[in-house]
Amino acid sequence: MIDLTYVNFFRTLDNDTRLGIVLCLKNDSKNVSQLSDELKMEQSRISHNLQCLEKNGFVTVKQDGKQRIYSLNKDTIEPILVAVKKHMSKYKINSC
Repeated sequence: MIDLTYVNFFRTLDNDTRLGIVLCLKNDSKNVSQLSDELKMEQSRISHNLQCLEKNGFVTVKQDGKQRIYSLNKDTIEPILVAVKKHMSKYKINSC
């Protein structure tokens, strides 16, 4: 039987928009407008996907006046991205 914890984790990233957001936040915190500009997507699409990422703990948010500033979860998601990069470099894995 498959553990739904893993299914839900990977399903959260199994979306080009959400994965793009996570990768955009890898080096710096950003607001919705900045993410929208960088990903060349509508702000409503970015906002909708940020809700999912926030709900599942992939991103954190701080209020700065009227803006919400999004960052990667530094305790869990940043180390996972580092581990993925190390794994992919070691095994030189290509797309299946």
